[in-house]
Amino acid sequence: MTQTSATQRGSEQADAVRPFNVNFPEAELTELRRRINATKWPERETVTDASQGVQLATSQALARYWATDYDWRKCEARLNALPNFITEIDGLDIHFIHVRSKHENALPLIVTHGWPGSVVEQLKIVDPLTNPTAHGASASDAFDLVIPSIPGYGFSGKPTTTGWDPAHIARAWVVLMKRLGYTKFVAQGGDWGAVITEQMGVQAAPELRDSHQYAWRGSGRH
Repeated sequence: MTQTSATQRGSEQADAVRPFNVNFPEAELTELRRRINATKWPERETVTDASQGVQLATSQALARYWATDYDWRKCEARLNALPNFITEIDGLDIHFIHVRSKHENALPLIVTHGWPGSVVEQLKIVDPLTNPTAHGASASDAFDLVIPSIPGYGFSGKPTTTGWDPAHIARAWVVLMKRLGYTKFVAQGGDWGAVITEQMGVQAAPELRDSHQYAWRGSGRH
């Protein structure tokens, strides 16, 4: 194999889109529950309201929920019911969900989650946007959905150097959409995802037709 062909093959492998399945070992879940149950709690607050912060009973109830009531396997099943993939962009593995609509001419849409969130936040929008006729809308309202995990979040790789700022991620999202074969698309993001989506608009890639952002600041929505 010549150096040129080896380099080309390496590039093709890096550009590959690989199926991904969510499956955490039971031992990791058991260890997580053990650590939650081993929490050393502080003394109770000295007031009867939340003026001194989150109340002890509230924190303990939340811990009990995560230790005993939350069903991670149910969440895993919801995630694995959708097409999950991994692809390498700029040396980093990027996880994303990609659901194509059954309707022709569906508009490609990349949706970016916020901090400290994940793609799980977006699961509820998948069917209404990809299958609008089942929700009282028309086929012309259909989208092809791409829902990536921000670098360092969820199942995406963790950067080992600085530089993966919103502008870099915005460029990576354009690479991702083009890699999936989309020559035009729109973008949406909330919270930290809004900053990334805004950068996509600032960079004005010719493939990006429109973008929408929203962010929470204080008590108001902007």
